[in-house]
Amino acid sequence: MAKRGLSVDDTKSPSKKRAKSGTQARLDTFFGNSPTKSQLTQSTSASSSTTTQQSVNNAEGSASRPFIIELDEDDAGLKADVLNPPEPEPRRKEVNILRRSPFTIAEKGPLLFNALDIDPVSYSPKQQPWLSNGAPYAFLAHCFSTLSQTRSRIAIVNTLTNCLHTIIVKHPESLLASLYLLSNSLAPPYAPVELGLGPSLISRAIQNVSGATPATLKRLYNTLGDPGDVAVAAKSNLRTLIPHPPLAISYVYDSLLKIAHSKGHGAAKQKEKIVEKLLLSATGEEVRYLTRTLCQNIRVGAVRTSMLTALARVAVLCRPSPNAPNCESDVQASTSLLLDARACPSSGKKKSLDPARVRLNTIFSSAEALMRGVFVRHPNYGDIVSALLEVGLIGLEERVPLSIGIPLHPTLGSPVRSLDEIYQRMEGEPFVAEFKYDGQRAQIHATVENGKIVQFKIFSRHLEDMTTKYPDVEALISTILQRSPSVSSLIIDSEIVAVDPRTGSIRSFQELSNRAKKDVQLKDIHVSVCLYAFDIMYMNGEPLLQKTYRERRALLRAQFLPYTPDDLRAARFAHVESIESCSGRDAVENFWWRSVESQTEGLMIKLLDNIVVAEENGKESTRKKPLPATYEPDKRTAAWLKLKKDYVAGIGDSLDLVPIGAWYGNGRKVKWWSPILMGAYDETNGQIVAVCKCMSGFTDKFYQASSPYFAYETALNRMQDLRDRYEPSEGAEATCSVRPIWEGDFGGFQPDVYFRPQEVWEIRGADITLSPVSVAARGLVSSVRGLSLRFPRFLKIREDKSIEQASTPQFLASIWKKQQGDRQVDDGDELMDADFVSSVASEEDSDEL
Repeated sequence: MAKRGLSVDDTKSPSKKRAKSGTQARLDTFFGNSPTKSQLTQSTSASSSTTTQQSVNNAEGSASRPFIIELDEDDAGLKADVLNPPEPEPRRKEVNILRRSPFTIAEKGPLLFNALDIDPVSYSPKQQPWLSNGAPYAFLAHCFSTLSQTRSRIAIVNTLTNCLHTIIVKHPESLLASLYLLSNSLAPPYAPVELGLGPSLISRAIQNVSGATPATLKRLYNTLGDPGDVAVAAKSNLRTLIPHPPLAISYVYDSLLKIAHSKGHGAAKQKEKIVEKLLLSATGEEVRYLTRTLCQNIRVGAVRTSMLTALARVAVLCRPSPNAPNCESDVQASTSLLLDARACPSSGKKKSLDPARVRLNTIFSSAEALMRGVFVRHPNYGDIVSALLEVGLIGLEERVPLSIGIPLHPTLGSPVRSLDEIYQRMEGEPFVAEFKYDGQRAQIHATVENGKIVQFKIFSRHLEDMTTKYPDVEALISTILQRSPSVSSLIIDSEIVAVDPRTGSIRSFQELSNRAKKDVQLKDIHVSVCLYAFDIMYMNGEPLLQKTYRERRALLRAQFLPYTPDDLRAARFAHVESIESCSGRDAVENFWWRSVESQTEGLMIKLLDNIVVAEENGKESTRKKPLPATYEPDKRTAAWLKLKKDYVAGIGDSLDLVPIGAWYGNGRKVKWWSPILMGAYDETNGQIVAVCKCMSGFTDKFYQASSPYFAYETALNRMQDLRDRYEPSEGAEATCSVRPIWEGDFGGFQPDVYFRPQEVWEIRGADITLSPVSVAARGLVSSVRGLSLRFPRFLKIREDKSIEQASTPQFLASIWKKQQGDRQVDDGDELMDADFVSSVASEEDSDEL
């Protein structure tokens, strides 16, 4: 049955109104007077009562525009009551309509929630108001609002912990949906679930719900700069005769999944109807954060680390189910311990001396380490929540193991500056040096039954499923496993590299990027590849993460031999080219120079056996710490070191930074952006912090690379014109604005325009320097100054990285500390930053790639 609209004609007096034939009905909508300009400046307030309210009754006549609401087929009874209201007692009929709602708070007013940013030990989840049949989305909006008002990691973790604690106690069925909504996602990163909502669709939905004209919304966006604030302002004067049932967390999440799964003819209209229904039911802060969720930018500091920390603490504080044991352990607190800790309130930043608090903090730390360890090996909230609600933290590792088909986070290498530093760090222990290929990292999963592959997946470095991009690699693995009949399942770490189909010589990464991104057919492959395997993490149902690299490497080379097919278009299999330290330092240095002269990025140095090394502790390095040669998911371990050949021109490792702003160019670059402001990703609050200006390393073709030919010739990976990609515009789809509408900390930098953080550039510099204008790493190395990059130089765009994988302020601080050695920081010495000088220097010598 088709949905029909309800309309309002406000031009007629009540005495002239009469029922229309058909299924249309009238709902009153009211528009207030326009607010003052000063009211519009309060749009960032966390409470809807102080939110800017821009009237949609404007000079363009939006007040006379009919407001349309579409009802579902299952609202037939509601339609009948609205169309033919009994004259004697219309209010009673309206109350009966409301009582048919699954929730019964329409007559009680909005829910008023207690504070969430308090000490979780003293927090009482049962005192929060709730719905009778589910977790209210208003509670999640309350959590978002609390998070948006602080940058304190303690407050963020406390807020998330108390939020999840409440949901587990009152409605555990909503825990999974809450985790995904809080993390601004719908599914694990390897699941191809995307909302697919364009800004125009969201804008139309807001117009239809609020009655505002496009001109009104545009004016609101120009004033407020945030889609969530715009939706609140546009909907603030909307009134309906019949209140809508309150939104539940599970309903919002299920609706978003319906939007993501809408495909084919009519999908856009179906998505728009779902969005309208959500916005129509939302009130107050729900409107703001629902709109931000639809735009995939909730603008709160809840990053993955904080989420896992909060989830672990919740599991410590409460028993998720009656089956979970109520006993004290390394990861579980007993009831008596919680009572004792509650009797001694937290002392804030000061360390508590209370034994109960000390014991509880120790349990918290162990639980957090367990939760992070499980997640990086099995990043699926659904499986973790299911096990957590059933057995708690005890036994979680066994219930959520490393599995075929679910990617684990890869191990990362720590940068070094020279071979001398490598030998110093390894302290004479054996290691292996391997070529660091310039390709695409690939995690291969496969299961074999009766000689045939029954399960096969290829995951990227950031865990995205790219199986359909490399059908030739799947055919290769099938052949490899047929040659190794003793192997029934595997997970290997490797690098996919473009090669010459005839000679097997390595080609550039740009050639590899010329392949189609998905749904590739074998007959359409024009770029041959070689799969260079360098590690194995799982084989025949046994996880190998705890084995040393020597053992894993030997197993990989023994079970899987190099293979070159006869078909020139088919993929090849090889082990990474390497040399062991036992060959002597001269041989390792010669190997290094071979990497410099080749198409590789440098070397990876990997420790072969577990060792114990001296821990860096100022001038006295007497303490010892273990340095395992195991596979450490999602860790930048000191057992894996990377020596990139760019070290000869500056710092030991290039930085992955995000372009976040720019200045107008001078002279012949007046039509281009130059210099460009680069930023690092701060994991503690999920924001970009400004680091330096970059104006070197670009050619004219960089700015003008509007064709694939230019992109190939300049090795810039099919870049579009820089001004086309960052052209000042308005609206939710904008990538460049004259105002800082995207969250970030710009310190003392004041660019002419601000960029939407959306891509990562590889930048190399001479060294890391203290800066009076940069705020990156401020507090880590100096109390008044941050860190910047001296003489930064553009290398290339990192299409394989998201902005969350950009270099962090902590990473900059670690490089700076290595540069300084034992030198102390003098906070009183306010030196002029080098990038300030470079911004006014001549740009004529900055044109070479």
